[in-house]
Amino acid sequence: MLKNYLLFYLAFFIIQVNAQTTVGLLQHTDQSIDNGYVLFSPISSKKTYLINKCGQEIKQWTSLYNPGQSVYLLEDGTILRPGKINNSTFTAGGNGGVIEKFDWDGNLIWRYAFSDGDKCQHHDVRQMPNGNVLIISWERKTSAEAIAQGRNPSLTTANVWSEQIVELQPVGITEANVVWEWHAWDHLVQEFDTSKPNYAVVSENPNLINMNYRALANTEDWLHINSIDYNADLDQIMLSTHSFSELWIIDHSTSSAEAASHTGGNSGRGGDLLYRWGNSLAYNQGSPSDRKFWGQHNAHWIDSTLPFGNQIMVFNNGTGRIGGSYSTVEIINPPVQGFGYSQTLPFGPSDQSWIYNEGNIHAYYAQNISGSQQLSNGNVLICNGPEGRFTEVDTGGNTVWEYVNAIGNGGIANQGTIATGNLVFRCGFYPSNYLGLSNQTLTVGNIIENSNTLSELCNLTLAAENNEDDSRLEVYPNPANANIYIQTKNQEVITKLELFTFDGKLVFQESVSINQLNPIIPITSITNGLYFLRVTLIDQVFLSKIVIQH
Repeated sequence: MLKNYLLFYLAFFIIQVNAQTTVGLLQHTDQSIDNGYVLFSPISSKKTYLINKCGQEIKQWTSLYNPGQSVYLLEDGTILRPGKINNSTFTAGGNGGVIEKFDWDGNLIWRYAFSDGDKCQHHDVRQMPNGNVLIISWERKTSAEAIAQGRNPSLTTANVWSEQIVELQPVGITEANVVWEWHAWDHLVQEFDTSKPNYAVVSENPNLINMNYRALANTEDWLHINSIDYNADLDQIMLSTHSFSELWIIDHSTSSAEAASHTGGNSGRGGDLLYRWGNSLAYNQGSPSDRKFWGQHNAHWIDSTLPFGNQIMVFNNGTGRIGGSYSTVEIINPPVQGFGYSQTLPFGPSDQSWIYNEGNIHAYYAQNISGSQQLSNGNVLICNGPEGRFTEVDTGGNTVWEYVNAIGNGGIANQGTIATGNLVFRCGFYPSNYLGLSNQTLTVGNIIENSNTLSELCNLTLAAENNEDDSRLEVYPNPANANIYIQTKNQEVITKLELFTFDGKLVFQESVSINQLNPIIPITSITNGLYFLRVTLIDQVFLSKIVIQH
């Protein structure tokens, strides 16, 4: 009989990485994770993948372009994905230039290029409830234009890249209408040159952008916005500016004309910044010790139905952080007041609601890209972009699931080798009941890498809840000392027996004779520990946990 002996060993079931597992599924704790699907686009690949939590491929989509950079599965089952078209003017990291949509079957249904010598989409896009798409785009300004707005000439390159947010209405397969736009260049302040526009005391104008903050004589990419999010309830847009180490919130309820001004919209502030957080030095408030963000990514509102709903989550890369570079995932609760925010300076809150890896207790660091997402069970899915590593942690910071992207510069890495160039900008989790999956055929395919025992065991365990079926099979004793006895209750044929260590290493395998209905596994030479026994019948496979204790 299959009973759970030594319950302190079996309180939870973990599939953990062994020394030879380097890519694909590395860890799976089935009682803690939020099972569903993970979407990602490897930066070195033109493919987008949807996998289950066992690391098996459910779907893939193919583009003509490498990502530029994010990817989303929408509620209608389509994929929204910017692509990189190699704009010769805008060559910084994160460059894209084209936005695409694919249906579930991989057919291209919309492709629109937003790229030329004066502009280029980059990093991130977001679909709005009305079907329009918000994009981030660099906007080229000459040094003369920058100096005319009060930029310090000694901190000005031949071109200065500002930023614009554009709302596109898809038209047909290759066209789009620009229906709304916002330009950072319309919301500047500077206290360098009294003869130039926008001159004012920076610390007294926190809703404007300091023209000379983070200005460098050798860097064109001044603001480097790397994520965008939209809040339909507030009709507001959130941006993450890497260079300023801040998140910004602006009003989308304005017209484009109002967005270029300082009045209008639900907030009455036009296109000025409604709220900013992460680095009060950017508006000459506070001190260096008040700084919170260090080159962060993926600032977004948490869904209202989740724990910490309506608060803001950010992946804080921590590059150059005082005290040493390390990454954290942080949640803050913004001081919302109607359609605006408390203007108490520096902008609140003074403390985060939740932090993963505070003080670097998990020795976690991703120097660039990366992202995070809260799940319905309160866990957080984290993407370490440079390593292509996806980790799910519980509220206590414990790792309950881990996966490494196998696709790098040299193609798919072999198991046992380290994938190189396997960067992923961000991954996204979609629960099984997600609307975009509701009418789709979800076929479990192969793993992406060439082999992974952990994925194989994971699939069997999750599919049949450990397959402990007392009505067909009896395994005893448990704990076992000298032998493990297997007996079928209805004289069924056992075709194969396999015994795996807790970390997935095969230690015993036997193809059983058709006449041997009740086989015995000798275990005197096998060390003490927790093992998995896999019993294959003609029509089903069973997986059982066995403790060996001599």
